[in-house]
Amino acid sequence: MKTFVVVSFAAFIAGCSAKPDVVAYSGTYSGAGPHRLYVVSHGWHTGLVVPAPPIQAEIPALYQRFSDTPFIEFGWGDKGFYQAKEITTGLTLQAIFWPTASVVHAVAVPDDVEGYFAHSEVEQLCLTEAELASLTKFLAGSFARTEQGAVVSLKNGIYGNSQFFQGTGDYYLTNTCNKWTAKGLKSIGMDVDPAFKLTAGSVMSYLKNRVKSIGGTGASCQAQAQL
Repeated sequence: MKTFVVVSFAAFIAGCSAKPDVVAYSGTYSGAGPHRLYVVSHGWHTGLVVPAPPIQAEIPALYQRFSDTPFIEFGWGDKGFYQAKEITTGLTLQAIFWPTASVVHAVAVPDDVEGYFAHSEVEQLCLTEAELASLTKFLAGSFARTEQGAVVSLKNGIYGNSQFFQGTGDYYLTNTCNKWTAKGLKSIGMDVDPAFKLTAGSVMSYLKNRVKSIGGTGASCQAQAQL
């Protein structure tokens, strides 16, 4: 009976979409670029805070929505759970065990990123032009598109100046918001294995143990680039 349940679950998961995909990056994360990337942990969920201009050039709707904000935080997750005004046990269990549609949460963030997220755990990385371009491609691939190629705007977001958009891929037990963050890190050449980064703690632990050993976490990424 146990074998039947495991096989049935495996077959069920196999039919789900594990998108968005990691963007293949030929290099290794350098830690010495001029562009700031922040990974933010909100306790159970992680997000990526990136310079706004490159992703707004890729997705003009983000410029129309947020204008000239210096940074945008992106998070990917379960459509029902993420957008819910009240988190219930039913929503939580459904998000964990039943594959559901996904959304992207986008938030306009000021230049003082760490101050804006003063009550969250934040790790800063420094990216080269190539690393930022690869991450931008990953983020753009996280949005669902219409037949005309437009992103799909949903509800207003859950804090600050924010907006939900329809995401690509299904959210389920082995394709979580934190695995999505790890896919983004993999897309800039980090040696992280997204399959084992299903919790916020596992993502932040990896960054503390790995990134600080190679640098690229100082206050000034411009200074890092000049070293």
